[in-house]
This record gives sequence, C-alpha cells and structure tokens, in this order.
Amino acid sequence: MSNPASITLYGIPGCDTVKKARAWLTARGVAHDFHDFKKQGVPAGALARWTQALGWEALLNRRGTTWRGLDAATREGVHDAASACALMQALPSLIRRPVVEWSDAATAGFDAGDWARRLG
Repeated sequence: MSNPASITLYGIPGCDTVKKARAWLTARGVAHDFHDFKKQGVPAGALARWTQALGWEALLNRRGTTWRGLDAATREGVHDAASACALMQALPSLIRRPVVEWSDAATAGFDAGDWARRLG
C-alpha cells in the first residue's frame, strides 16, 4: 500500500474502535500521527473543518455512553452545527472516533474497505 503524505488519526486511546484503526494502519506499515483528545484536547479549528467536510450529524456520537449520560435538556439543546460543536469541544468523547485527516479529506469512524481504497 502506498502512504499518503500525511495521516493524522484523532481519538481516545482506550476506545476500541481507535485501537482497531491504529492496529490496522500499523499492520499495513502506514505511518500516521495520533492526536489524543483526552491529553491534547480538540485542536482549534478542527471541529469547524470536520463539520464542513462531514456534517455535524456524522461527527456527533449519539450511540455512546457519554451521550446517553447527558441530561435530556442538554441532548435536546443540540439542534445545529454550533450547538453540536460547542458540546463536542467541551466533551470530546462525543466525537465519533476515530476522525482521520488524510492528505485530501477527513473521515469519521473506521471503515477498512474505504481506508484500503484511500491508501491505494
């Protein structure tokens, strides 16, 4: 597989999907940087880029325990990109993981088939 110029994988190291994604890249010899949301936070401007590329609905993880643990008023207050981004910035565990910035695009979640196509 060829290596794109730059891959940055964003997530939480204890997340099973992030572990799986990192192992997949490593097994294929694909160099990548890892950005830990827990230690490094969400980079300035990143949510705006990802929201523009993917849509806030694709980024907001409504299936996880963090979302389910929110009170109803907070969940109901998420109705647009601004409200979703504010909540994801405050609680990075709400971001669907992993987010990957490829040299030419961004993706959220792990899809081995898509990633293999991207890597050619």
